[in-house]
Amino acid sequence: MALEMKVPSPGESITEVEIAQWLVEDGDYVEKDQPIAEVDSDKATLELPAEESGIITLKAEEGDTVAVGDVVCIIDTDAKKPEGSKTTPEVAKEVKETPKAAPVKQEAPKTYASGTASPAAKKVLAEKGIDPKTIKGTGKDGRITKEDAIKAVPAMGTPPEHGVRTSSRKKMSMLRRKVAQRLVKVKNETAMLTTFNEVNMQPIFDLRKQYKERFKEKHGVSLGFMSFFTKAVVRALQMYPDVNSMIDGDYKVIFDFIDISIAVSGPKGLMVPVIRNAENLTFRGIEQEVKRLAIRAREGQITVDEMTGGTFTITNGGVFGSMLSTPIINPPQSGILGMHNIVQRPMAVDGQVVIQPIMYVALSYDHRIIDGRESVGFLVAVKEALENPVEILMDNNPEKALEL
Repeated sequence: MALEMKVPSPGESITEVEIAQWLVEDGDYVEKDQPIAEVDSDKATLELPAEESGIITLKAEEGDTVAVGDVVCIIDTDAKKPEGSKTTPEVAKEVKETPKAAPVKQEAPKTYASGTASPAAKKVLAEKGIDPKTIKGTGKDGRITKEDAIKAVPAMGTPPEHGVRTSSRKKMSMLRRKVAQRLVKVKNETAMLTTFNEVNMQPIFDLRKQYKERFKEKHGVSLGFMSFFTKAVVRALQMYPDVNSMIDGDYKVIFDFIDISIAVSGPKGLMVPVIRNAENLTFRGIEQEVKRLAIRAREGQITVDEMTGGTFTITNGGVFGSMLSTPIINPPQSGILGMHNIVQRPMAVDGQVVIQPIMYVALSYDHRIIDGRESVGFLVAVKEALENPVEILMDNNPEKALEL
């Protein structure tokens, strides 16, 4: 029986995908549920598993764009597994080509004239400040002619004798192309502004030092910065609901729920999974969800549904060492908070200069629906919560808030 394998729908609104890579070759024997291809949509890279066991015949090439529902391969389910064949073929087969023998170039025999500049050429080279030894003459017996001297270009420095100057071309994935289009669209179609502030992270450092071991022992996850930032953002969004909104034509849509998108670096590039209803989650719930989504994104298991939606985004460039940046809005959202690295800096505390762990934070927002009062007020509210976490985020009871 010949089974036609069709492209399944990766998610709502996705009508086509791109064959990023075949993990098998035409004529291979595949097992049921074995990954046979990686397909790119405009939101994620997904694996395509074999629906049945048998000999596979490929009907699409790598790089082809195919519609959802199109046949991409046929599996002969009546075929027997060849003896000695591997259950899982290699992901990529190394192709070696026998290099063609290069024609041997006959060099002119060297004589006393080789590399010697004619009087006219010597004058031109002297004016240019070029050493005749660096010029290869084209005249009789390798003599340097006036024309050779005129064409010679002074070197800006000593070039490497065997420097490699190669380049390569690689087609961007559908996901990367879509991200590029969306970023350009954001820059062109939104009135994006960024406001900045600084946060003294010492109170959070003290809390984590005091409770992180007990927290991890009880809940199986670390007490990181993301739960504090998410809690602070939820509170600020409830105070300034315009920041938790989006534009839909001539209307402003304000959400009664808070879905926080978190930027995660995965093997296929930046992915933005969503923490649903963050307003209902505890510190433990946020940390567990962050860990679950980050692992799924880095292992390439994240689904389109897990990255769809989101009403506000938090991105942490500090993990890569960024001190300050202007994060770009994740459409159709209207705001994004950028976290950065934490550096010991002098700070005035109660009239005294002390060294404190400081983080710069940045809020990029769409000025079409968020005014300066809301944007600055939002960021100040985030700063206040992070600098007074016990009082503002934990209701003066850290052990209860951390469920210890």
